[in-house]
Amino acid sequence: MNILAVSDVELNIIYSPSISTRFRHIDLLIGCGDLPYYYMEYMISTLDRTLYYVRGNHAPKIFEEGTGGPRVNPWGGVDLHERAVRDPSGLLLAGIEGSLQYNMGKHQYTQSEMWLFAVRLAPKLLLNRLRFGRALDVLVTHAPPWQIHDQDDLPHQGIRAFRWIIQVFQPALHLHGHIHLYQSNIKQETQVGATRVINAYGFREIIYEIP
Repeated sequence: MNILAVSDVELNIIYSPSISTRFRHIDLLIGCGDLPYYYMEYMISTLDRTLYYVRGNHAPKIFEEGTGGPRVNPWGGVDLHERAVRDPSGLLLAGIEGSLQYNMGKHQYTQSEMWLFAVRLAPKLLLNRLRFGRALDVLVTHAPPWQIHDQDDLPHQGIRAFRWIIQVFQPALHLHGHIHLYQSNIKQETQVGATRVINAYGFREIIYEIP
């Protein structure tokens, strides 16, 4: 399966007619937050692929106005926040939105609240393990996990509960955004046990074989 993951910044290579040729081989779209709804809708409509997403801490606060009227989510996208979903391809996905709370904004949470989201996900992932022999293929979040790709300042610190999900449920991929890559020496991919943790800032193409 060819996955196109996007996050945080709009790019001309995505938001242009060239997307239909440059990314025609893509099977699935994943949004890791902080992108306008129209941008994600353009990907869905142009490539005619399913998009799974979580919101970032800079998601539109109330709604986004477009030619089709106001909306509070990207039309045609599947919100993964606190959900465990099985794609028709058989891919198992789950997600948690937002970042750490730093200015009381929307889609910002404390470490304790992030733990609550993770605990609520756990029974669904355990059910996956019983039904499919594995708990999770792709964890989608906006913020990175604790001490992996994160930074020291509060807004960009990683989430402790995400490290727990990685350790306990061992997804093959953990896709996140939030950490902007302004320098070429910033690490974008890290192997943690069985899990490839990937920062999808801008875009990343990932090839994954569904078990």
